[in-house]
Amino acid sequence: MSEILAMEHITKTYPGVKALDDVSVSFEEGEVHAVMGENGAGKSTLMKILNGMFPADSGEIRFNGQKTVIRSPRDAIALGIAMIHQELNPIKDLTIAENMFVGRYPKKGCVVNWPEMYSQCRKLFEHWKVDFDPRQKVRSLSTAETQMLEILKAISYEARLIIMDEPTSAITEREVQKLFSFIEELKGKGITIIIITHKIDEVFQVADRVSVLRDGKYIGTKLIQELDHDRLISMMVGREISNVHPPRNFQGGETVLKVEGLHRGKKVKDVSFEVRRGEILGFAGIVGAGRTESLRCLFGLDRAERGTVEMEGKRLSIRCPRDAMKNGIAMVTENRKEDGLVLCRSIMENTVLPSTYRNSSHGILRKGAESGIAVEMCQKLRVKTPSYENIVNQLSGGNQQKVIIAKWLMTGPKVLILDEPTRGIDVGAKSEIYQIMNELTEQGVSIIMISSDMEEIMGMADRILVMCEGQVSGELRRGEYTQEKILEYAAEVKK
Repeated sequence: MSEILAMEHITKTYPGVKALDDVSVSFEEGEVHAVMGENGAGKSTLMKILNGMFPADSGEIRFNGQKTVIRSPRDAIALGIAMIHQELNPIKDLTIAENMFVGRYPKKGCVVNWPEMYSQCRKLFEHWKVDFDPRQKVRSLSTAETQMLEILKAISYEARLIIMDEPTSAITEREVQKLFSFIEELKGKGITIIIITHKIDEVFQVADRVSVLRDGKYIGTKLIQELDHDRLISMMVGREISNVHPPRNFQGGETVLKVEGLHRGKKVKDVSFEVRRGEILGFAGIVGAGRTESLRCLFGLDRAERGTVEMEGKRLSIRCPRDAMKNGIAMVTENRKEDGLVLCRSIMENTVLPSTYRNSSHGILRKGAESGIAVEMCQKLRVKTPSYENIVNQLSGGNQQKVIIAKWLMTGPKVLILDEPTRGIDVGAKSEIYQIMNELTEQGVSIIMISSDMEEIMGMADRILVMCEGQVSGELRRGEYTQEKILEYAAEVKK
């Protein structure tokens, strides 16, 4: 294979942070190249420079052997470079065809040539064997289908290099395999794919080469055949992590939380369970099984139609999240940008937000009353930032997730609900969060964890409840569960 792109001596500095420090890396034509590293390593910054979203402070880019300057995404597209972002932002009320050609509609005179636009779409879809109706509204597409649409849009620009930022973060395992098959097709056509990802197992499945960044520096590039799981982790974190999931020593305790007959529409059907003090209770199941919906009812984000909740033997009335918080229940939601953070506020303000009701006098907020604890909590979770007064939207996705966990720990919960707690987080940070989970349970905190990561839920949960079609379809204890048993319960409600 021949080199299609080289980025040489790339440096980028933000106030107080050197995001990239003299990074040089190259990519070959028709390969799948994974770019990996911990949160804050510089992966996304490097790719955004390549896509023209950020200017580099110094360094040069060569595309097809020619030195080039990329000042904007439009410049990148003109060269044949396209980027598909982790946060997909199509115009949902437009059709698939309109989204494909937005900003570049084929014209007939001064008006849009609608027949030509739909014809071009159909030809592209037929060529790539994709069953899309160009007149279908994007709103009706699943996350995986929307992602496929973005890839096809990149192809329609005649892109020769496509960057995918965390492409599998929000899709099911079946959809992941469909995506990987499509990536193989693109590779066969000579298109270069750069994947930014934290999912090590997927890298070994799809990548030809892996480049690793750490703390803004280039560590190295290896053929996938030259690596194994442990060696790749060591390159990413600069240390050995022999056991990502720390050992659990839960011996059982008294029941802290008891839920009976929780019901809401078709998504939550008479869900009952108990949580013991210091226990990690895992909720498994496929997407749409009712896991998140059940725990949203428990936290008061949605109103249950019926059911009872008891905390330490006391019947609770949970009508809203504040009721849950006052009774020692906290919840880290799945969607950090929409439900978890106030993106325009500082890290400090976000961290202390849930505990402000305890920290006010006669309606007046005592600013900074818990700032020391907040800083300590953020430091414990290794939130990477030059200042805790920085806007939280400036953080990487993984560091944003750490802030959310920190803010809920500030409330001193008895029961902490974690919905996909490590989604979009690198392996080093995962290990740290797992250790924090262990420390919390040793202190008597009970944790309810929803996770679609099979390795994670089996590694951390003391007991697993599997849901299917809004019901609890099975219960497995540590030592009993396997992937096969979990999938069996997830596929069919047991009578």
